[in-house]
Order: sequence, then C-alpha cells, then structure tokens
Amino acid sequence: MNIIGIDPGRDKCGVAVLNSSAEILFEEVIETADFETVIKKLVAQFNIQLAILGDGTTHKNAEKILRGLNLEVKVVDEKHTTEEARRLYWKKNPPRGWRKILPTSMQVPPVPVDGIVAEILVTRHLSGSVE
Repeated sequence: MNIIGIDPGRDKCGVAVLNSSAEILFEEVIETADFETVIKKLVAQFNIQLAILGDGTTHKNAEKILRGLNLEVKVVDEKHTTEEARRLYWKKNPPRGWRKILPTSMQVPPVPVDGIVAEILVTRHLSGSVE
C-alpha cells in the first residue's frame, strides 16, 4: 500500500509518497495553489488510499480536499518535524566545502525541507509512533 504524507502550509506544502516498506516514491515541495491538482495526479499514479496529514497551518482546507478525493485521512501532530527534517536533510546531503567546518546543527538547509517533513509523517505512521 502506498501512503501520501502532507505537510500543509499557507504558501507551500511538503508532499511525499512512500510504500509500506518506507521507500520514497515521490517527494517534493509544491505551491499550495497547486495542491488539489498535484494530489489528484499522485493519487491516480500511485493508487493511494491513505493520507497522513500534519496538523499545521491550513490543514483543515487540505483535509477537506483529501476527503473529497475519497482518501482515508489521519491528522497527526507535527511537533518537532521541522527540526527532525533538518537533521535528515544533512544526513541525505552531507555538507561540502566550507559547510563541513560548521556543525550541521548550526546550519539551515539551503532548500525547503517540507517534503522531508511529509516523509517523516509517513515513517512515523508506519513505525506506529503516531496515531
């Protein structure tokens, strides 16, 4: 079963699709204005039936759209996901050049980590650490 994770936001949303083995099939940061269009395409492409939705900004509107697509929706606590996503970003993208000198805890990733937050929401669900 493929699961979509969503980190909703006012201007951008993190979206990640993972399978039940926690393999990432899709991960991207999208414009909130394109949310419904992108989600419809992903639901069709990956045969998604479950959405794990963070309880952050604009989650009620996102939940309405997801339920309108006949998805089962679980709204979960996003607490500390941004910090976790920053750490995971640096694991996936080890610093190079002068960035190697500074501890990653003192650095901000050069790109938005919302997609990684969406990934974390799904992996937490799969591990049973959110319900």
